[in-house]
Amino acid sequence: MSDNFSEKKISWWIIGLLIFMHITGLSVTIMEPDGALYAGIAKYMVQHHDYLNLFADGQEWLDKPHFPFWMMALSYQIFGFTTFAYKLPAFLFLMMGVYFTYRFAFDLYGDKVARWSVCILLTAEHLVISSTDVRAEPYLTGLIIGAVYLLYKRRLLLGALLTACAVMTKGPFALVPVGCAIAGQYIFTKQWRELFHWRWLVVGVLVLVFITPELFALYQQFDAHPEKVVFGRTGVSGIRFFFWDSQFGRFMNTGPIRGSGDPLFFFHTVLWAFLPWSVMLYAAVVQFIRKREVAVEFYCISGALSTFLLFSMSKFQLPHYLNIIFPFFAILTAQYILSLNKPKFFVITQRVIMSVMAVAIVGLWALYRPQINYVFVGLIAGVMVLFFVVKEERVFFRTCLMSVVLNLFLNGMFYPDVLGYQSGSSAAFYANEHLRGGAVCMYKENSYAFNFYLDAPVLRSDTLMQVPVLLYTTREAMDSLKVRGRDCEVLKSFPRFPVTKLDGEFVNFYTRKRAVGERLLVLVK
Repeated sequence: MSDNFSEKKISWWIIGLLIFMHITGLSVTIMEPDGALYAGIAKYMVQHHDYLNLFADGQEWLDKPHFPFWMMALSYQIFGFTTFAYKLPAFLFLMMGVYFTYRFAFDLYGDKVARWSVCILLTAEHLVISSTDVRAEPYLTGLIIGAVYLLYKRRLLLGALLTACAVMTKGPFALVPVGCAIAGQYIFTKQWRELFHWRWLVVGVLVLVFITPELFALYQQFDAHPEKVVFGRTGVSGIRFFFWDSQFGRFMNTGPIRGSGDPLFFFHTVLWAFLPWSVMLYAAVVQFIRKREVAVEFYCISGALSTFLLFSMSKFQLPHYLNIIFPFFAILTAQYILSLNKPKFFVITQRVIMSVMAVAIVGLWALYRPQINYVFVGLIAGVMVLFFVVKEERVFFRTCLMSVVLNLFLNGMFYPDVLGYQSGSSAAFYANEHLRGGAVCMYKENSYAFNFYLDAPVLRSDTLMQVPVLLYTTREAMDSLKVRGRDCEVLKSFPRFPVTKLDGEFVNFYTRKRAVGERLLVLVK
């Protein structure tokens, strides 16, 4: 009894620490391009009191659905145009996903599997990254596992509502993990009457009803105005794009937004995206398939593998797509680990992974040399003390603690230092503090972060406006103005690097200067 109490108490303390680890990402500057782009779109909504039309760069924007932007706009109304306000809704939806992961695993496998599933989910590396570099995935992570759990519990109204919100976040493909999780359970258990029960027709009708705000917004912005030029042509239907081009068009590479797919892309992406549990995940899936005759449930394997295979066949692939099925992965992995009679394989594997993570932390610190944040140094030291104190289920919990150390280092020292090279946000912070006044023009340059963080109006032009004018621009553009006889005064220079595309030359302290460009705040008199 005391051992069980000790393990249970430790696991809840670990879960609390992991949630705190995610919270540390809420203050990290929003990253370009996607995060800052989305932040700016929602900012436009609030500034113009227009919650139907999406605009980016001053142009009509047709790509992602509205739901995340509505959540961001609501947060801005309460907290203002801040980093915290942008990231808070995504964090709350992620925590909703954590809650439903626990509830689902508890119902399927019991309390211990549920707690370990939550630990695994919160430490999955790309999920932690998504709390710092926020896009649509934290919303989807919470909505999809929540929808599956509620439909599993026959709470049709709430299940349909969460499903509809997922569709209004990513499009109709969000139905795949939800539908396949439920359908897979009935197919593999041969519950044919349940599969074709009338309740699913009711759910389908409810989902259609709940997505009408999205359809109305798209109709108002695009379908009602065929004269608008979108993707270089007129007559573009927002509703068609939502149902077809944004999903099947990308899948088959026939839509306006295209990519190049690799069938093995997500197989090797999982190796780092689901660290430190990726090897255990692969083993869990293999064992589940081998012993499927005695499987307790098929929800998780059906929802996860169907979505995984669909993404693998798609021609448009990005690593963060997988995050939405991490709750299923976490439950499968936790159940597998706790089912091991002789956990030697698990112990050896996790010790190797912990060693690699420790080397990566030290190596990255030595190579990059970020500015020291002594608050986070103290936090990391405290976690390392816990690492050596923890005894119950020590390999599992020590793996969780090593993840905490890694991500406290990233959120507290590495990312803040790297984002000093995101010139758009750096220039906006400087202008807000030292150049309070009129509008600033982005001249032959564009920065979503500058647009979001600048407190003053942001203008865009590739031709010089009436002088005097303050420009955010490149040195080449300024030199061309000087050649034309303009009097240009550099107020401040900012180092510039695309921070979401780190490379060896930039990360290496000794070669970084060669990789870094420059952007300027220039007063043209």
